[in-house]
Amino acid sequence: MRWRLAVLALLAMGLVWSVGIEPRWVAQRHLQHTVASWQGPPGLKVAVASDWHFTRRPFWRVMTAERARGIVAEINAAKPDVVLLPGDLIASQNDDPDIAKPEDEIATVLGELRAPLGVYAVLGNHDWWHDAPAIAAALRKKGIAVLENDAVPLEGTSLWVVGIGDDYTGHSQPRKAIAKLPADAQALVLMHDPASLLELPAITGLAVAGHTHGGQVSIPFYGALALPTAAPRQWAHGWIDHGPNRMYVTSGLGVSIFPVRFNMRPEWALITINGGTK
Repeated sequence: MRWRLAVLALLAMGLVWSVGIEPRWVAQRHLQHTVASWQGPPGLKVAVASDWHFTRRPFWRVMTAERARGIVAEINAAKPDVVLLPGDLIASQNDDPDIAKPEDEIATVLGELRAPLGVYAVLGNHDWWHDAPAIAAALRKKGIAVLENDAVPLEGTSLWVVGIGDDYTGHSQPRKAIAKLPADAQALVLMHDPASLLELPAITGLAVAGHTHGGQVSIPFYGALALPTAAPRQWAHGWIDHGPNRMYVTSGLGVSIFPVRFNMRPEWALITINGGTK
């Protein structure tokens, strides 16, 4: 009888932790990335904040505008040079039926991000399921550059920023985006679904992605149970090497499907890039 009570107590504590605590326990990852023959500013600080999943359902989807403002303040306090937003800004097309234009509320909050070299975004599958053009337009009104299989120069540097469309909804065209780079250009590449890395030509710089949430539940010694992507399950979170390219897959900030995280905290990352030998 006692062991049954002990098991029930452990299950109850696990439920409280995975639903009530870990989804709201945001990590700040400070990472280093080395690029051979780096052409960008020494010590370039790149903030990566993906999968916000804004909602007005604080229990089920966690990321309210109020909570998001606190995270924006944390990112600004870190003084990044540039901010990358790899998509899935809204929770779902049906989460907020009482809001006429949720994209305006999202853009107002994210429009508070500050970085001297700019804020750049791509759209994720949830953004497409809601209203991708409306979200993109709202972000642009707040000064956030939204890239869809496109590349633009990073003002004041010799670098470029490349934004690749979402693979999960069939919008990914990595070769089209990379074709817009000048010869031998170095770049910051952001994509929503890490599956886009499978077709990404060789680039010199940094690639980042989101979408996976690290599986939200990561089993010790096994990892993510399942991922909504064509990418390998091992690409759920962290640094990924594929051919000549290296990418960081963030666990994101919000939740999807179920309001659960276990052994996979939400996060935003500050990646410092320097030159040297890999």
